[in-house]
Amino acid sequence: MTSKTNVDKSYIINAPLPNHGSTYTVISHKHVIDTTRQMLANSGFVVTHEYYRANGHGQVAQGIYHIRSINDPNPDDELGMMFAWTNSYDKSIRFQCALGAYVMACSNGMVCGELNYARKHTGSADQEIRSQISSQIKHAQKAFDRIKQDRDNLRSVTLTERQQAELLGRMFFNEDLISARQMSTVKDEMDKPSFDYKADQDNAWAFYNHVTHAYKSVHPRSWLSDTKNFHDFMTANVLTGMGITNTDTVSTDDIINQDFQDNVDIESEQQEEWDNQTRLEEGLDHKGEESEKIQAHVESDQEYANRVATIEGELEEDIIEEIDEEDNYDFEI
Repeated sequence: MTSKTNVDKSYIINAPLPNHGSTYTVISHKHVIDTTRQMLANSGFVVTHEYYRANGHGQVAQGIYHIRSINDPNPDDELGMMFAWTNSYDKSIRFQCALGAYVMACSNGMVCGELNYARKHTGSADQEIRSQISSQIKHAQKAFDRIKQDRDNLRSVTLTERQQAELLGRMFFNEDLISARQMSTVKDEMDKPSFDYKADQDNAWAFYNHVTHAYKSVHPRSWLSDTKNFHDFMTANVLTGMGITNTDTVSTDDIINQDFQDNVDIESEQQEEWDNQTRLEEGLDHKGEESEKIQAHVESDQEYANRVATIEGELEEDIIEEIDEEDNYDFEI
């Protein structure tokens, strides 16, 4: 089985659409691309670079856009704005999007705040996606300012080599935030950095970038969530642990989540239909409690392979091989 990494936009646009039944609303990669670019332009953002990643057959795809505001007269000389999304045809992940930043020297990604998810690929999911993208874009400057402040705070923290090793150990054993291969990459970067971050090797900002550089090998299915979770880990365990807190008392997460709730207008019948669908698929009652009659089940790799083989007509051993290869992706941008 061929595993794709960086791909042209045409590759994911031409990926075969799924046929999962009448209750499944297909959110095409093309629809996400066109909607994202249109809404960014309408909000005064210019896309300076765009990158696309995908697995084999384009069933999981990701778009990353380096953007700048036409209304920003004083852009940062180290960080630029980034908008990213992930979408799947194989039901392995719901649509998600986030506003973040990228480091100009190396294109390492930074994501903070809350990821916006689609509930399900059912009902009016395509319209819901538009509301989620809008919520992220509306508060882009505030989220970007928070990331810049976190960057400045990280630059003020010294981490010894032992402290960096302890953080990596916790990320690997306790938080499941990094793989063995990625830890090896971080070690190599600590010994001989690939990029100049204008920081000493015992600086928390340098350590942060060594990890996000290693994350370029993360599968597109989990890159956004891993990057966001790592940022939260560093904020909680390095900045807060050192007594450094964000001076902004208003949470970006709360603003984006509230804005999303205000923008989503779903009629009661449609909402009930989505709740029924969620209850059937996840084994939950309409209040999110565990149902006594329907038990949620987390499928194993073998069960996942069986299901995808039935849907796509692929050999189970090929699917298992793709799952095993997920840690071997190498996305360079």
